[in-house]
Amino acid sequence: MSDVWYDEAFQVYETESKLWISKGKDGKNLVTSNDKQACIDMTRFYLKGKQEGFPESRVINDGKVGGKL
Repeated sequence: MSDVWYDEAFQVYETESKLWISKGKDGKNLVTSNDKQACIDMTRFYLKGKQEGFPESRVINDGKVGGKL
Protein backbone atom coordinates (compact mmCIF):
# COMPACT_ATOMS: atom_id res chain seq x y z
CA MET A 1 0.00 0.00 0.00
CA SER A 2 1.09 3.54 -0.66
CA ASP A 3 2.50 5.71 2.10
CA VAL A 4 0.74 8.72 0.60
CA TRP A 5 -2.20 10.07 2.62
CA TYR A 6 -4.72 12.16 0.70
CA ASP A 7 -6.26 14.99 2.72
CA GLU A 8 -4.78 13.24 5.78
CA ALA A 9 -7.84 10.97 5.62
CA PHE A 10 -7.31 8.10 3.17
CA GLN A 11 -4.86 6.14 1.05
CA VAL A 12 -5.31 4.46 -2.32
CA TYR A 13 -3.78 1.26 -3.60
CA GLU A 14 -3.97 -0.90 -6.71
CA THR A 15 -5.10 -4.52 -6.47
CA GLU A 16 -3.78 -7.45 -8.49
CA SER A 17 -6.87 -7.17 -10.69
CA LYS A 18 -5.94 -3.56 -11.59
CA LEU A 19 -8.67 -1.93 -9.48
CA TRP A 20 -8.00 1.05 -7.22
CA ILE A 21 -9.34 0.98 -3.66
CA SER A 22 -9.30 3.76 -1.08
CA LYS A 23 -8.88 2.93 2.59
CA GLY A 24 -9.64 5.21 5.52
CA LYS A 25 -7.56 5.72 8.66
CA ASP A 26 -9.68 3.07 10.39
CA GLY A 27 -8.50 0.52 7.81
CA LYS A 28 -11.89 0.11 6.17
CA ASN A 29 -12.24 0.16 2.38
CA LEU A 30 -14.18 3.17 1.11
CA VAL A 31 -14.38 3.31 -2.70
CA THR A 32 -13.38 1.03 -5.58
CA SER A 33 -12.64 2.30 -9.09
CA ASN A 34 -10.83 1.26 -12.25
CA ASP A 35 -8.97 4.59 -12.35
CA LYS A 36 -6.70 6.04 -9.66
CA GLN A 37 -7.79 9.68 -10.02
CA ALA A 38 -11.46 8.70 -10.12
CA CYS A 39 -10.94 6.72 -6.91
CA ILE A 40 -9.39 9.77 -5.23
CA ASP A 41 -12.16 12.10 -6.47
CA MET A 42 -15.00 9.75 -5.50
CA THR A 43 -13.47 9.14 -2.07
CA ARG A 44 -13.27 12.90 -1.45
CA PHE A 45 -16.93 13.24 -2.49
CA TYR A 46 -17.96 10.32 -0.27
CA LEU A 47 -16.09 11.58 2.81
CA LYS A 48 -17.43 15.12 2.33
CA GLY A 49 -20.96 13.70 2.08
CA LYS A 50 -20.48 11.68 5.25
CA GLN A 51 -19.22 14.79 7.05
CA GLU A 52 -21.63 17.42 5.71
CA GLY A 53 -24.55 15.33 4.48
CA PHE A 54 -25.29 14.21 0.95
CA PRO A 55 -27.21 16.50 -1.43
CA GLU A 56 -30.90 15.83 -1.97
CA SER A 57 -31.56 13.72 -5.04
CA ARG A 58 -33.31 15.33 -7.99
CA VAL A 59 -35.97 13.72 -10.15
CA ILE A 60 -34.70 13.57 -13.71
CA ASN A 61 -37.58 11.55 -15.17
CA ASP A 62 -41.02 11.53 -13.60
CA GLY A 63 -42.18 8.60 -15.76
CA LYS A 64 -44.74 10.55 -17.79
CA VAL A 65 -44.77 10.21 -21.55
CA GLY A 66 -45.92 13.19 -23.54
CA GLY A 67 -47.16 13.24 -27.14
CA LYS A 68 -48.36 10.39 -29.29
CA LEU A 69 -46.65 7.05 -29.44
